[in-house]
Amino acid sequence: MIPLSLEQIARITGGQLNGDAAARGREATVTGEVVIDSRRVGPGGLFAAVAGERSDGHDFASAAVAAGAVAVLATRQVPAPAVIVPDVPAALAALARFVVDSLPGAQIAGITGSSGKTSTKDLAAQLVERLGPTIAPAGSFNNEFGLPLTVLRADAATGYLVLELSARGLGHIAHLCRIAPPRYGVVLNVGHAHAGEFGGLDQVALAKGELVEALPADAAGGVAILNADDPRVLAMASRTGARIVTFSAQSPHTPRQALPSHAPWPSVRAADVRLDDLGRPSFTLLTPAGSAPVTLRLHGAHNVPNALAAAALAGVLGLGLADIADGLCAAVARSRWRMEVRRRADGVVIINDAYNANPESVRAAIEALAHLARDGRGFAVLGHMAELGGTSRASHEDIGEFAAQIAGSSGAGLAGLIAVGEEAAPLLAGAQRVRSWHGEAVGVPDGAAALAVLGDRLKPGDVVLVKASRAAHLEGVAEVLLGELGGTGQ
Repeated sequence: MIPLSLEQIARITGGQLNGDAAARGREATVTGEVVIDSRRVGPGGLFAAVAGERSDGHDFASAAVAAGAVAVLATRQVPAPAVIVPDVPAALAALARFVVDSLPGAQIAGITGSSGKTSTKDLAAQLVERLGPTIAPAGSFNNEFGLPLTVLRADAATGYLVLELSARGLGHIAHLCRIAPPRYGVVLNVGHAHAGEFGGLDQVALAKGELVEALPADAAGGVAILNADDPRVLAMASRTGARIVTFSAQSPHTPRQALPSHAPWPSVRAADVRLDDLGRPSFTLLTPAGSAPVTLRLHGAHNVPNALAAAALAGVLGLGLADIADGLCAAVARSRWRMEVRRRADGVVIINDAYNANPESVRAAIEALAHLARDGRGFAVLGHMAELGGTSRASHEDIGEFAAQIAGSSGAGLAGLIAVGEEAAPLLAGAQRVRSWHGEAVGVPDGAAALAVLGDRLKPGDVVLVKASRAAHLEGVAEVLLGELGGTGQ
């Protein structure tokens, strides 16, 4: 955090100091982290009080100051030193923009997409850190709160910010880009996440493309890094004056005429992709600087394009091929509940991918399950996919059908599909469309019931996937499964 006095914070945010803060506005300086969770307050920090559905941060103002906060950013009077502002998110945005403008040498990269944002951000950050001090969000801090809070961690030594940008509607990404204007923009894919809120995939593409529209022109150093395997992403090349760099996990088999005339041949590619027994990908990384072997520690073939996107960004920023390949091989999953693969003491493998879910990410997780269970039995514990709007039922049925079909086509034994909750029930109807699938389709009301079903069926060598949207809170199912006998990371 760049040190700021309370008087400066009030001026930047258009706020007013209350009595306690006004008395020492020039002397009291925020030097620690800005947080919205009072439990994370540290010495010298600033607590931003946010009114949520379950609790109101203003009620924790005194506790935050007692824990070391210099003051509270609030919208009403509180029994603690405070900067009173009309709107806390707007105040955080103003503070973050002030910090960005105070760091003219920092390089800012934004990453967006319907799925894979957090994994790609984690990979990219671990590469960019090899170039210099880097700030990246913890977990999925990617909205109107998370992005400014991430930026506010920067200080005079920060050379790079690798930011994750999400959207729940048109204009959201454009707003985030005004807070921290990116020079580099990475777009991974356009999928069905939030499609119900947007009104369809074309609207999702409009929203994601706001990132490339915010980039400076090529002459000013702007670079758009686009997935050549997603036509909607590739079409974004026409929406920016930035230099276009593309990546592809399929391009060795893509004829040049299949690409739009304005899109360059993918400069970062993967060849000879293969998976080990736990689904960890190995491939040959192909770049303009040459080729290098890469073996990821992450699980699932869907992490190959994520790694390519991270490699493309790091290369544009100046990291050499050897460091990129070495960094990808060394990179670990920094964010929880995303394709965490653990083997229990009795040999049962648990895949905890329960952080979130949309049709594309669930398909990728089921493919990983099919690979891991190819010589045995697999169980998919799936909750509902949220924010799909009017397509929800059909999307869930399609996923159930996909799970049953891939089990048959791959020879993997999907022994059981367990749908958790009423909204996930259409998964079962979809699976039952596949006459050749002879697995068990079970509907249960909650995670506890899913555990009861599994408890009667699991045996050594089985593989269990747990996947759902955040609202389902199914990560606890995976944690209980591991806690029964203990587990080790693979």
